[in-house]
Amino acid sequence: MTTNTHKPAPQQPDKTLHSDRLIRWPEVHEITGLCRSHVHQLAAKTPPQFPRPRKLVPGGRASAWVESEIREWVQQRIEQANGSEVA
Repeated sequence: MTTNTHKPAPQQPDKTLHSDRLIRWPEVHEITGLCRSHVHQLAAKTPPQFPRPRKLVPGGRASAWVESEIREWVQQRIEQANGSEVA
């Protein structure tokens, strides 16, 4: 007789939660639909019109964005488009 060794599937993280995890460019692009150069142009404006990336290592090249900031930016664009937000 064999023993059932089936393990339950690991739980997938809830994508609707706004976390403070760091995400790299491919995920930022997936969430926003914007191209990389436009994102950097918006972030470079004064005041910034898009969340700025954070360096992963001081003095290093790799950068990432705070997921909750990106999702908040998207939500603000939706509210503006719906006329829900007063300028």
